[in-house]
Amino acid sequence: MKEIINICQSNLAGSGHNKPLEFVGVTTTMPRNARLPINRCNLPAAILGSLTYQQHPVPLVLDGVAQFHRGLFELLDQLQDATERAQAFMQHMKAVFSLNCPEEAGLSLSTTRSRAKANYLQMVRGWSFDAGGREAAVLKGWVESRFGLLQRHHKNPIRDFSDDTYRNYLEMRSAGLYGTNALEAQLDLLYTYCQYELARQHANLSHLTLYRGVNRVDEHETVAELDNKRRVVLLNSLSSFTACRERADEFGDYLLTARVPLSKIFYYTRLLPDMLKGEEEYVVIGGLYEVSIASY
Repeated sequence: MKEIINICQSNLAGSGHNKPLEFVGVTTTMPRNARLPINRCNLPAAILGSLTYQQHPVPLVLDGVAQFHRGLFELLDQLQDATERAQAFMQHMKAVFSLNCPEEAGLSLSTTRSRAKANYLQMVRGWSFDAGGREAAVLKGWVESRFGLLQRHHKNPIRDFSDDTYRNYLEMRSAGLYGTNALEAQLDLLYTYCQYELARQHANLSHLTLYRGVNRVDEHETVAELDNKRRVVLLNSLSSFTACRERADEFGDYLLTARVPLSKIFYYTRLLPDMLKGEEEYVVIGGLYEVSIASY
């Protein structure tokens, strides 16, 4: 692990990028208490959550997802219209996960508490309404499982895995997953499709500049203060950003600006039709980020 991290840092230092010179004495790797030693993608959490990765990202690939759904992506390659691709994706989700016929996936019609509608669409809608709710707990748990990044906040900060905040988070995550049909596998495919669309729409970009409004700068864990306008922060496993600077100021007195790797965008509101689009929201996977801070 240390050898891999050292190689990444050496590549960054030799790339001609001037940022590493400013990071002298700054921890560029994920804290151990914020990550797991294993995950289900092509890079360990220590690397994909690092500051080095933010500066020089590479694609993140979830184990086996693209291969299992190869037919879908071969079809998408033939479609030039993004709306047609989104419709094809949603039809594929309905067919593969029996979303319109949950009894075919084993749902018992005699159950008193139906979970038939607890699918990927409900999860992203639920996140938009409440980042501390049950659907958000499911999404944060999915990030932990797939990328190895532990949640740092759910309604309240999570620092002690034996306290009530963490237990409440686990209860909400379990309740959100209970009785669903391969919900985390649905999220796997949603992320993979999002990455496919981002690659087609931003073929020459590795990052997007995104904004986040906050009421208190200290709501985010600060790893280092680079100067009075820039910090290295440890973001929660999932966080909401927006592509619209003007909308960000509606959510707080301070503006955080970050260069977010495309590979760390789980979902954005324009990805699928009939979703909330007004906020230009991007749901961003966590780790260490250099951010600039401005007050309104």
